[in-house]
Amino acid sequence: MGENQTSITEFLLLGFPLSPQIQMLLFGLFSLFYIFTLLGNGAILGLIWLDSRLHTPMYFFLSHLALVNIAYACNTVPQMLVNLLLPAKPISFAGCMMQIFLFLSFAHTECLFLVVMSCDRYMAICHPLRYSAIMTWRVCITLAVTSWTIGVLLSLIHLVLLLPLPFCRPQKINHFFCEIMAVLKVACADTHINEIMVLVGAISVLVGPLSSILVSYMCILCAILQIQSGEGQRKAFSTCSSHLCVVGLFYGTAIIMYVGPRYGNLKEQKKYLLLFHSLFNPMLNPLIYSLRNSEVKNTLKRVLGVETAL
Repeated sequence: MGENQTSITEFLLLGFPLSPQIQMLLFGLFSLFYIFTLLGNGAILGLIWLDSRLHTPMYFFLSHLALVNIAYACNTVPQMLVNLLLPAKPISFAGCMMQIFLFLSFAHTECLFLVVMSCDRYMAICHPLRYSAIMTWRVCITLAVTSWTIGVLLSLIHLVLLLPLPFCRPQKINHFFCEIMAVLKVACADTHINEIMVLVGAISVLVGPLSSILVSYMCILCAILQIQSGEGQRKAFSTCSSHLCVVGLFYGTAIIMYVGPRYGNLKEQKKYLLLFHSLFNPMLNPLIYSLRNSEVKNTLKRVLGVETAL
């Protein structure tokens, strides 16, 4: 047992147990999705920066969400692509711990920004006369800094509990990136406290924030139904529909992963759900905001029109 608990310097990510031909196909497909993710979220950031009409609290928070999406993809996808090309290439212990820390930080931060964005829409639609007085730039910056800070601090708790654990050989992790539960399975010590903290963390970033979002949108729906003109209702709903779609994607994946059906190969199910969460969600979010948000579409048309004229 002493030999099995020697100092671990690297881990081997098993990734997807597929044939080399399928892995090469996935490498090309995932590379394309990764490029779309960076371009799509980069375009959202660029449009918000270029158009002064988008310099509002709503789009300020959207720009932070785009940053989180880019960071999500950059944290997990490059390592996954390396594993598809070179299945035997390991990841260092420090790199694995950093990947866990960043993934959890971005997950918590995205969750908090979704809550902040729902509160912003609640203030804009339910209290329009007081909106500009309440949602000042000082308040917006404070909310953004608080969201990032809480996200980092929550992930630090998991990292502090994880680092002292001894790890067993062989150090093979059945995942395409260093996911915390998969890493805990190769520890040579009691991980009960770690698993409880992961569960508590998952519940705290799912139940509380989702409840806040649902309450906000129930109030928003009541306020929209009280608007007399159909045009006013459509405009109010259009500013919320894209955010609701993103919330549905984020929480839908998370809820299925934690409280979904327990039949079949559970490890493989969670692996593919996390793939959707870390690759497809960040790629789909800018598409949702650009296709369902009239202001973003109009800004995109103006930018393309200028480029066409040139």
